Amino acid sequence: MRGMGTKTVDETKAGTEHDETAVDATEPDGATDEAQDQDAPGTDDAASAADGSAAVEDEERGPSGVGQGAAAVVSAALGLVSLTGSWLGTVAAARETLVGQLETAADAGVATQVKEIYGDAWNTSAVWGGMFALTALIVGVAVLARPAFGTPGRTVQAPWIKSVAWAGVSLGVIGLLLAVLKYTDVLLGLPATG
Repeated sequence: MRGMGTKTVDETKAGTEHDETAVDATEPDGATDEAQDQDAPGTDDAASAADGSAAVEDEERGPSGVGQGAAAVVSAALGLVSLTGSWLGTVAAARETLVGQLETAADAGVATQVKEIYGDAWNTSAVWGGMFALTALIVGVAVLARPAFGTPGRTVQAPWIKSVAWAGVSLGVIGLLLAVLKYTDVLLGLPATG
């Protein structure tokens, strides 16, 4: 029951004496550290030399390639968006549909109504898809060409960056091809009327 927080006067005195000896015990350790520092003057130089060599290694390694990796992922994502469609393309196509409905007279022919209401929206969707595909293509090619214009001694690029950049370029080419085919009505053109 002694350790439960109740202390007598004698214990307090013993604790005080113990604290004083603890303080005294730490003083020689500090003095020993000072003596060790004086005995080994090269330890500071060795530590600073180790820090300097780590800094030199960081400078020799050069950039880590994080920016190239991010650009490669962006390229692949934009290529995928060009194939699947984007919110921006959907909104622009819906706007074109609304404009076509407002501008088309009620007594207009079927061919005129189909072209104004659906054809222009289809072409707008193709244009937005083509812009995403072209952006993916440009970003992917820039990532692949970047090592040629980088640091002369460092032309190595991580293999995954190349793979993802090639995926972005491929998706961009396919998306651009599909966008052109959609816009020219070669792929899923408007139905013939009349």
